[in-house]
Amino acid sequence: PGYPGGGAFVAILSQVLAKAQPSLDIAAVGYAKVGISQHDATIILFTNKYNYNLVRPVTYIQNVMGFTTWATLIPTPNHPEFPAGHAVTNAAVIVMLNDVFGRHFRLTLHTYDYIGLPASAYAAVPPTAQAIAYADLCHVLVPRRRTAHKGDHGHVLVIGGAPGGGGAARMAAEAAARCGAGLVSLATHPAHAASITALCPEIMCHGVSSAAELAPLLARATVIAIGPGLGQSAWATAVWSGARDSRLPQVVDADALNLLARAADVREDRVLTPHPGEAARLLGAAAAPVANDRFAAASALRRRYGGVVLLKGAGTIIASADQVPQVVRDGNPGMATGGMGDVLTGVIAALVAQGFALPQAAALGACVHAHAGDAAAALGERGLLATDLLPFLRAAVNP
Repeated sequence: PGYPGGGAFVAILSQVLAKAQPSLDIAAVGYAKVGISQHDATIILFTNKYNYNLVRPVTYIQNVMGFTTWATLIPTPNHPEFPAGHAVTNAAVIVMLNDVFGRHFRLTLHTYDYIGLPASAYAAVPPTAQAIAYADLCHVLVPRRRTAHKGDHGHVLVIGGAPGGGGAARMAAEAAARCGAGLVSLATHPAHAASITALCPEIMCHGVSSAAELAPLLARATVIAIGPGLGQSAWATAVWSGARDSRLPQVVDADALNLLARAADVREDRVLTPHPGEAARLLGAAAAPVANDRFAAASALRRRYGGVVLLKGAGTIIASADQVPQVVRDGNPGMATGGMGDVLTGVIAALVAQGFALPQAAALGACVHAHAGDAAAALGERGLLATDLLPFLRAAVNP
């Protein structure tokens, strides 16, 4: 109780308290990195002697609650600051529910044979990740000045939309507009320009055929969002080369990530937004290891490419310099559908255009996007479309 996101699991583990070990104290303490993804739950026991009372809740979770589990017993010595003569017979049980509710949570159950565990025993264990949600971050979306004008809120340039991919570019551009960018331009394949303008006249849509034609649009922009619907054709390679040479901050998604993987570089002024398959290509690895240890993959991407890495999935991970990884608690399985990533790209770019630093824009954007997805799923998760989020995005950036 009192920890964001802990309520749902207090309800579950209260059954453990009632039926297995009433003296246990439950504390939801955040996320843990355990690379065991094929089970519902991972249970790790830290103790300096095998104690039956400690094992009972584990047995209950396995046999009564119906989770498939992986469990291990890890012996630990007494903490040096424990009072002399007091043996710690029950150190801790960590229960990691891997995919229950579509998120990765860690719950720690403590039981001790005396009262007075020193605070330094906890202080010595720094957090390895931070759970974040829309409710935690939305306070930064303050009302605008009554005298504000569109120039105050930045200019997003979306680059994408090869033949067959115009919808992706349009969704990114419209999401940027709905999230408050003052101006939104779209540089797309000439085949799409007229139709996108007709569907969303607020987007300033330009058909471009070369990097040279892209240059004047870059000169007017505040931030680049590149990749939605881009493809990997000669046209895509040309506009990608023009954009990557720009010194504007960038949000890089979809096929722009695949083009980046061909010629890696390091820069701090961008946000990379891969899903696990794109992350694997960026790392030159198979997809399975990325999915099995997403924290390690996000950190490896950040070391190799710099900037901010947003690894998409159930429990999206944001890795940036000088802080622990952040894990998004909002969102739902209905969002596992085409176009959701394009919308996210537009959301983050809009926040960058409005002055948020890249790490904050990535974290806030992911939470706004997921929160809008939860609101849009009120009619049901199955059949949810990326464009269903658009009206809820507008509400989410005006808390």
